[in-house]
Amino acid sequence: MYNPGVPMPALVKYRLAGAIVPILALGFPLPAQAHVKWFASYDVNQAPNALTSIGNLTMLGLVAAALVLLWAATRIEQTSLAARCATMLDRVSTLVQGRIEDFLRAATAAFFISLWATGGIILTPELKTDSPLIPLLQLAIAGSMFWRSTLPLGAAGIVALYLCGISAYGLFHMMDYPIFLGLAAYHALSASPSEVWRAGRANVLRIGAAATLMWASVEKLAYPHWTHPLLDAHAGLSLGLDYGQFMIAAGVVEFSLAFGLLWGPLVRCISALVLGAMFTAAIFEFGKIDAIGHMMIIAILVAVLFEPNREQRGWWIPRLATCIPVFTYVPALIGTISLYYGSHFVLCAMSV
Repeated sequence: MYNPGVPMPALVKYRLAGAIVPILALGFPLPAQAHVKWFASYDVNQAPNALTSIGNLTMLGLVAAALVLLWAATRIEQTSLAARCATMLDRVSTLVQGRIEDFLRAATAAFFISLWATGGIILTPELKTDSPLIPLLQLAIAGSMFWRSTLPLGAAGIVALYLCGISAYGLFHMMDYPIFLGLAAYHALSASPSEVWRAGRANVLRIGAAATLMWASVEKLAYPHWTHPLLDAHAGLSLGLDYGQFMIAAGVVEFSLAFGLLWGPLVRCISALVLGAMFTAAIFEFGKIDAIGHMMIIAILVAVLFEPNREQRGWWIPRLATCIPVFTYVPALIGTISLYYGSHFVLCAMSV
């Protein structure tokens, strides 16, 4: 029964989340997610775990569970009830959807002002710099968010900071953060007079976020020992699981939810909701540094929740894959792992 004390947009979202989130929670642990490089020592030149240690029974079981959940959510997504819910969300969230660009511009300005105020950071907490020009560029990017005509300049500034990160830390390290390239593309496209170009900016933003999280999920499998000191210091994060099993579970969960951001409207909405909850929980556990580091990803996930483009099937999803997600999920997982290990060999191991 409709509760008149609860706004209709929230009520619809609570019902959708209430249908899916418990299923996810039963299948996977959902801990707070902190970026290990911000809080623990790491060495990207170190050889990752052997591939044979990743493809064990624990991972195979979790991948199978993810496929079942994705298939179930996809089938639900094709029902008339899901279509009506999506239509209702569009109708009741019109005012919010119309302000998504403003919200992301404000979030981007706040993020770069935070970097400027903290000092000594290029884009994320582990990317340190002593350059006096970086803070000035960060302030300029924040200022560019106030006018649509200057958004391309801000986008160019974000790309410049990304290139500074490559110069200081190498391409392999910066492959952790394609989300910033997606953010830059979003703001550049926002200034375009073409409605066609502006219509594609949400997809670019979501793909950048998904790529970042899918890449980070493989890091949990390739370098699980980086996270062990955090698990020692924060009892309860591992949910009582053996560290090895927990890291495999965390990697599969993060990959699956990130992959969900590229799927249909219901799946990506729930994926954004769960991921946002996980990253927000990490702020309470790890504090200000985590809040600054995760500010943009949380803002982007909020934008995905209210994204007005709720087509039933993304253009990048083959029609057959909406019935049998194994045709896209498994190749995406294998491809991401292969790219991670292959690029590490080419960009790191051969340069040592």
